[in-house]
Amino acid sequence: MINQPPALPFDLNAATKHLSERDERLAELIRTCNPFQAEMDAHQSPYEALLEAIAYQSISGKAAATIFARIKALSATGGIPTPQEMIRFRSQSLRNAGLSGAKVLAMKDLAKKTIEGIVPSMEESEKLSDEELVKRLISVRGIGAWTVEMFLIFRLGRPDVLPIHDLGVQKGWSVAYGKKHKPSPKELLAFGERWRPYRTVASWYMWRAFQRAGYAATNKIRPRKPRKRNSNSNRIKRGARRANAPKSRRR
Repeated sequence: MINQPPALPFDLNAATKHLSERDERLAELIRTCNPFQAEMDAHQSPYEALLEAIAYQSISGKAAATIFARIKALSATGGIPTPQEMIRFRSQSLRNAGLSGAKVLAMKDLAKKTIEGIVPSMEESEKLSDEELVKRLISVRGIGAWTVEMFLIFRLGRPDVLPIHDLGVQKGWSVAYGKKHKPSPKELLAFGERWRPYRTVASWYMWRAFQRAGYAATNKIRPRKPRKRNSNSNRIKRGARRANAPKSRRR
């Protein structure tokens, strides 16, 4: 029997219709790009998904896959080590598999907090709000907001997640809306209000815009340059204030 990917927990047709009606540029992306896919894994627990996410942080996918395969080889089953196994593994064995010292500490903390119940089961995760999950999961060493956001999108299929610090989403926004600068997280957060309650789907199309533009174009996108103050204008303003001030204050 072929394993089918889990169904999305929201109506994708309603989401794309809602976004298309509120954002003309996004409507064009929805028309011209492949349909949204969350690519959720129906079998990974939160612990397993986050363990893999830690392995993949800050290195190429190929290198991470090799290291993660070595970590699985340490398990008695040849699969993803259980939290109990991860606690027992010698740190040097994990370093020999290719993990940095920081990642070893992060994986062991993840295992510890899973055993303690801080990292929820899949069943419990589905009942928790996005905010509750973020609060609990970022308490794990080495797990930041971005990692949790990716978990919410690609493991749980949550509909209203906007990764404001994600470079692909930022630069995809620049491409989609014809901007030469990269938005700040604050700017992207404010702009994304129009996409509620389907910011996940909008973010996915920002990634598509980024990919379609290619690195040659997106590498030119830089943060907005801070505005320089006009010194002549400032001097004129100061002079005007002095001229209008009472005589007693002009000395």
